[in-house]
Amino acid sequence: MQTYILVDTANMFMRARHVVRGDDMYTKIGMSYHIMFNSINKVWREQSGSHVVVCLEGRSWRKDFYEPYKRNRQAVISAKTEREQEEDAQFWQAFDELQTFFRDKTNVTTLQHGECEADDFIARWIQNHPNDKHIIVSSDSDFYQLLSPTVQQYNGITQELITVEGVFNDKGKPVIDKKTKEPKVIGDPQWLLFEKCIRGDTSDNVFSACPGARKKGTKNKVGMLEAFADKDTKGYNWNNFMLQRWVDHEDVEHRVLEDYQRNMHIIDLTAQPDNIKQALDEAIVEQVQKDKKAQVGVHFMKFCGKHSLDNISKNAGDHASYLNAGYIQGV
Repeated sequence: MQTYILVDTANMFMRARHVVRGDDMYTKIGMSYHIMFNSINKVWREQSGSHVVVCLEGRSWRKDFYEPYKRNRQAVISAKTEREQEEDAQFWQAFDELQTFFRDKTNVTTLQHGECEADDFIARWIQNHPNDKHIIVSSDSDFYQLLSPTVQQYNGITQELITVEGVFNDKGKPVIDKKTKEPKVIGDPQWLLFEKCIRGDTSDNVFSACPGARKKGTKNKVGMLEAFADKDTKGYNWNNFMLQRWVDHEDVEHRVLEDYQRNMHIIDLTAQPDNIKQALDEAIVEQVQKDKKAQVGVHFMKFCGKHSLDNISKNAGDHASYLNAGYIQGV
């Protein structure tokens, strides 16, 4: 069994900038590099990693399938000040240097396709390596649906390991939920996926399939929990919930089942169209690390020197371990 470290690269790099308070651009960029490299290194050492897979973004196929997908983000970008836009540009330039380093100077696998998101690659890699262990490095809760006994997630921003058994801090102790005062748990991944498909995803501008749906039903109305429990048998509770109709603000009628199926297609990371799955598979075969690159440690030290990553360079040997490790096919 191999242990693959799957990196949601843009997510980690861009989220890390918010860890630093203040306006110093170079400090923020340095922190993003710091959190990126140290997150991979921590998981690599503690989980006995075999190979790192860096996953990058493309223009998502979901935008063609569902026109509103992530449309809200353009409004956020347009509302930014000139200074904020300049900061974004500098961050993307720094990110481009990072992905070029991974692709050209190391033995990690770097995956990218024009129609696919990093999420797609991570989910497809897991599907294509069912007998191996996988650690997803990301702060994105969309990956909770993929959690299993062999799939975990490490959030390098909060330094938490997220598993089906619970959430653990950087010392391996359970994280305590501030509301319940009990050890924090994520819950059933399939329930989390179902709930998101019903409620929608405001961050990605995916509309609810049933606005105002209650988690637990009442005497006269079936809730999401009852419908989910009846999901496999498709009995009374499932049909009672899914066959409801509602009218939106533009006086357009919707049926819950149809919007739920639409959202499943968008949100379920294993439900891509067949042509997208084929594109992912072809990209993985083509781009998986094959030719062993030399002097990786030297290139890493040069990268650290260029970006003044003094603390990272002090442990260059640790980082060189995962940057040097080529792809090994699992059994």
